[in-house]
This record gives sequence, structure tokens and C-alpha cells, in this order.
Amino acid sequence: MAEYCWIESPLGRMLLMSDGRGLTGLHFEREKYFPPIGQDWTESPATPVLAQAARQLGEYFAGERDRFDLPLAPSGTAFQQCVWRELLGIPCGTTVTYGDIARGIGAPKSVRAVGAAVGRNPISIVVPCHRVVGSDGALTGYAGGLERKRALLAHERPRDLLG
Repeated sequence: MAEYCWIESPLGRMLLMSDGRGLTGLHFEREKYFPPIGQDWTESPATPVLAQAARQLGEYFAGERDRFDLPLAPSGTAFQQCVWRELLGIPCGTTVTYGDIARGIGAPKSVRAVGAAVGRNPISIVVPCHRVVGSDGALTGYAGGLERKRALLAHERPRDLLG
């Protein structure tokens, strides 16, 4: 079962997706890996996980939330899942490098594979792939676009957080 809804954000319209139990996707409209909406999908903004995600994203963009408490159900390989779990540990207002993530999962030589997994993260913002930067601190690829990545990082500056 695939359920979805649309929300408006300060950075553009977003598609939220669920399998009914957990959040399976959160994508900016027209981003690099935007999924096609299937014929068998149901638009259902009242689905509890979608309503909860929409509320928490609203709080995040209003500066009232710096972490999410949602059931997540991203679909991916075992390696991708490992990388995405590691991303969840990056505190709001900080950045890490792809090398940091590779070391964190015990695969220090897998920086490129980590980069590919980060790039395919299906639950942007909630699984904070925007907090990963190049080894020199430069902003690197983001499926939602570098301008959005820059805006998300600026939004999360420590002085903007609740504390």
C-alpha cells in the first residue's frame, strides 16, 4: 500500500510517502530522484504517519523542532540502510564529511559508496543527508539542489535552534 500527500515548505512543495506504518519518502518536487506517483497510490493526508510528518516538518521550518520522532521505513540495500541510520546521528546545526560517515559505519575505504548511498536517501530532511559535506567542508551534491542544501544548513545554525 502506498499513500502520499503534498505539503508546502519554505523551500518548495514536498511529496510525503508512506506504506501506512512508516514514512517511506520525503522528496522536493522535481528533485533529482523524484519518484513517479503510481496508479495504485492513494492520496491520504489523514494517514497518521503522513499527518505526523507534515506537522513535524511545519514545526521544523518554524524553528520549533530540531529533531524528528517518526516511524521510518525507507527502502534500500543493507549498505544504504546502514548509511541512512548513521545519518540519523548527525546533530542539527552540525555537518560531517562523507569520510566521517564511512568511518562511523566501519567502512573507512567506502567513501564513494557512502556518497552514493547518501545521494539516494529517500527521506530528505528527516534523515539529514543535507548535513554531509565534502572533506574540505564544501557543499557537495544534494538531490534537492545545492540552494536547498545551503538554505537547510543556514536554517539549522545553532543560533536558530531552541537549545
